[in-house]
Amino acid sequence: MKGFLLSFRSEFYKTRKTLGFWGAIILPVLISSLAFVAVYTKSDNFVKMPPMGQWIQFSMIGLGSMGSLLLPIYTIFVAYSVNNVEHKADTWKTLFSLPISRWAVYSAKFLYALFLLFLCLTLFVVFNVAFGNLLSVVKPELKFNEYHIELLLIQVYYKLLLSALGILSIQFLLSLLWADFLKPMGLGFVATITGVILASNNWEYSYLFPYAHPMGAIKSMVKNNNGPARMLEIDIYTKDVYVSLIIAVVVFIAGYYIVQRKSVK
Repeated sequence: MKGFLLSFRSEFYKTRKTLGFWGAIILPVLISSLAFVAVYTKSDNFVKMPPMGQWIQFSMIGLGSMGSLLLPIYTIFVAYSVNNVEHKADTWKTLFSLPISRWAVYSAKFLYALFLLFLCLTLFVVFNVAFGNLLSVVKPELKFNEYHIELLLIQVYYKLLLSALGILSIQFLLSLLWADFLKPMGLGFVATITGVILASNNWEYSYLFPYAHPMGAIKSMVKNNNGPARMLEIDIYTKDVYVSLIIAVVVFIAGYYIVQRKSVK
């Protein structure tokens, strides 16, 4: 456990000045700010909506972009940036020669990448709620303050996090094994575009393709219910999420055994 904590802490110090780390903060601020400006300038289109409708329209600006392209691409970039630190400095051999188990190093790197993903999505919830409530202050005719969407947003972004785990595990292993930029990032981008096409065209087996999971998670997030809109429920554990979790576990374990037996230069 001590080796794991030391490795995890070192990941923070090594990546705190990288775009992978700052992207977890910049993306939520930027997208939420753009959503704020969009609703502020077009407030007349939102005034007649009920408070819940205003929140949903406002939140979908960020959710739409995250579920389609931004989340998969950021996940790919995070997985690459965490391992690229070692590739760039050529410190893999030194790292694995330390009196810390390879399991501690490998798991700390993966969980740090997961932490950055978690931080990014958490900040999306925080800034979405903050900017929404700010709109009701600067534009009193908007009634964001009359409905609380916090729980629904937490559930939605939690589902998005789970849906991205399969991508993270695959890209983490690829970027660990390949030092160059083109192979892991290029394959990830092509797979993401393929996943978006499959999910957007409602292919019945798209849930088996991990890069289609974020968009699939957005499309399948609302439970079918005949109750009032106020009783809206988020269906978190859909089949795409289960497949994502299975892929994440299998690839994570397989990746460790590959790293354990491979001579990393």
